[in-house]
Amino acid sequence: MGYIIQKTLPKSDLVLQRLPLADDLSHEVGRSRAEICDILKGKDPRKILIVGPCSAWPSEAVVEYAEKLKPLADKVSDQIKVILRSYIQKPRTRLGWLGPLNQVDPFSPPDIEAGIFYCREMMIKVLEIGLPLADEALFTHNDSYFVDLLSWIAIGARSTEDQEHRIFASMIPHPVGFKNPTSGNIQIGVNSIVAAQHPHVCALHGKQILTSGNPFAHYILRGGDSKPNYSLYKLQKATRLMKEAGILNSSIIVDASHENSIDETGKKNPHRQPQVIREVIESLAQDKEVGQTVKGFMMESFLETGKQDMSNFQCVKDLEHGVSITDACLGMKETTECVLEMAEMLKQMNKKSVQ
Repeated sequence: MGYIIQKTLPKSDLVLQRLPLADDLSHEVGRSRAEICDILKGKDPRKILIVGPCSAWPSEAVVEYAEKLKPLADKVSDQIKVILRSYIQKPRTRLGWLGPLNQVDPFSPPDIEAGIFYCREMMIKVLEIGLPLADEALFTHNDSYFVDLLSWIAIGARSTEDQEHRIFASMIPHPVGFKNPTSGNIQIGVNSIVAAQHPHVCALHGKQILTSGNPFAHYILRGGDSKPNYSLYKLQKATRLMKEAGILNSSIIVDASHENSIDETGKKNPHRQPQVIREVIESLAQDKEVGQTVKGFMMESFLETGKQDMSNFQCVKDLEHGVSITDACLGMKETTECVLEMAEMLKQMNKKSVQ
């Protein structure tokens, strides 16, 4: 065999028993999930904003970030539904740290059992602050430890063509965003949404099951092949392809980070994110159909701007507080300015549309 068993992980029932989700918090998770679905349906005119660190680590910094984000979310709640990005698993192009679920201490050996309890406890603390949670479904078989905590789920660029992820999206009650692949191909992302919106027969836990299909599977444009794809032309193309494919609740989320944040030097720059959002909102006013299809944005944001290279440090205590150890993020100060501007632009746009 090509592997060895290192340990047996706890059953999800045991984890949920040790770290239960209180009834009032469970109600709030469901309420936020329903509000997001209403936005995707066009029933709620607000926009979605999934915002937070590239990787949700360390716990104390994520909780501190949530405490700062909550009053901002409340302030703009008439225009924007804010969801905290709590990504606990990280896909890697080649090699690298896989996130706190796999390795709570990036300088110590992986310990998934410790990661399960660490991440669930952190996520419950964020819910207690009053913010809904988003995560990326990387290893779908880990979903039972956390799925009850989530109001929104993403399928990443490296997973969007994977049949297991498409079927997983078709069987859960959560709104699920599919990113375009790393190539930037828009049609492939549309194919993924079509697959997720339809039923599938598959094997799961030793049983043959029929999934129901997910009418709230939608698109995330994140750029690709070292180029952005948030221009009005690209938004129009994605809108047209989804319409031709007969997608229900046709919706686009624009990821302002990743390759959409590439600057004139050809590098990803977190400071570009506010400009991306600004340009997209201007596009919404130019094309009514695009304006109805673009339902929100994603941002990578943390306490401090930038990122730090773990290879320059020896242990966790040497790292800079609130600075990403994966992709560079926009700091909280700049994020606040961006979100307030975004809310004001949306408010003014909505005023014009009713005149």
